[in-house]
Amino acid sequence: MMTQAFYTGLTGLRSNQTAIDVTSNNIANISTTGFRGNRVEFSSIFEEAINAVSASSVNNSIGIGTVVNSTQMIDGVGGLKLTENSTDLAIDGDGWFGVKNSRNETLYTRAGDFVFDKNSDLTTNDGMYVLGTMTGNIDGTILKKKVEQTQLGEISAQESLRFPNILTYPAIATQNSKFSGSLHMNDGDKNIFVTSVIDANNNKNSLKLEFTKAVPQVLPGMQWDVVASTISSDGKTVYDTKNAVALFDAKGAMISNTFTTIDNNGSAVKIDLGSEFNGVISNRSVQPMVSHSDGLRAGDLVGYDVNSNAEVIATFTNGEQSSVGKIALFHFQNEQGLEQISSTKYSSSSNSGEALFLKDGDGNSVYGTDVLNFTLESSNVLLSNSLTELILLQRSFDSNSKVISTADQMMQKALDMDA
Repeated sequence: MMTQAFYTGLTGLRSNQTAIDVTSNNIANISTTGFRGNRVEFSSIFEEAINAVSASSVNNSIGIGTVVNSTQMIDGVGGLKLTENSTDLAIDGDGWFGVKNSRNETLYTRAGDFVFDKNSDLTTNDGMYVLGTMTGNIDGTILKKKVEQTQLGEISAQESLRFPNILTYPAIATQNSKFSGSLHMNDGDKNIFVTSVIDANNNKNSLKLEFTKAVPQVLPGMQWDVVASTISSDGKTVYDTKNAVALFDAKGAMISNTFTTIDNNGSAVKIDLGSEFNGVISNRSVQPMVSHSDGLRAGDLVGYDVNSNAEVIATFTNGEQSSVGKIALFHFQNEQGLEQISSTKYSSSSNSGEALFLKDGDGNSVYGTDVLNFTLESSNVLLSNSLTELILLQRSFDSNSKVISTADQMMQKALDMDA
């Protein structure tokens, strides 16, 4: 029995020391972003079973202590705190961000304190690349097309989110120019409309329309001669000139005009004067002359941000934005089977299973939870609980230490009695 007491105390010391180490590590990481705490589970070591003869016929056993059975990850989302950085992300539910280290190994983390490094690559604070879906709309330093939203691709297609430092939003040549407003009715007056038009070379030119009353007028309606010109911004170059006639009825509504398109330094622009009372009119009403042209000047990259859909957004000096990537969110059949590599990073194992994506009813990859930007997830360890647990474990450790001391004293006395 004295030997049994000795081993009972010894196993208790070992088990409690492991639990103290785990709890102390939880407390030490109370301020670590995305940290998930651990708890220790114990099991008893049985030496032999004794059948106790009693009215209840209870089976009893003699144990020789405890052993650490496993260390389990604490489930649950940590507290969410707001930040000023769009690249700070928090998962409000299940899921893991994927990152790739210098050895090209994929690790998983809840810590979403990401940054764009000097190369405009999205990385962790310790330099690991964040994984996700590249939109595929960048060709070298040119944005091929504007994309409103990037869909998460297949899990096998996830890659490091790396973007160019220099990126240009190409010019979009003007294709349509629309005009509206009332023409002044005074004889001899010219009515002039001017709008800006963009050519394929990113030049901002002018499209000018000059309305002059036709002579003679044929009643009951009214006729106007129109001259359209495309002119360079400095006024030195006229790219094209077109003449047309605009016909209006007795009430001033547009009946027809002979405009088609005009050349804008190599780009064709359609001239739209409207129809009936929707556009240019010819009567005594006072409506301001208004013109609008599509097209867009080229823009240079201002920078990258992450939006509320966890997409990487490129912003340009011309005011345009485009999605260029989407951060991936991984799931596992058994999160408890993940192997902890560092305080916030884990690797998959045979127990956790391979990483997977959730699917919607149409088979598209989805997050299955919310990812919040301008937000970080705090440690999911409660300090008050951990401190209480640490006190209990320390007392248990002391008790097991006393058991060993008592067993040692008893064995010494037994030896003395033999002498």
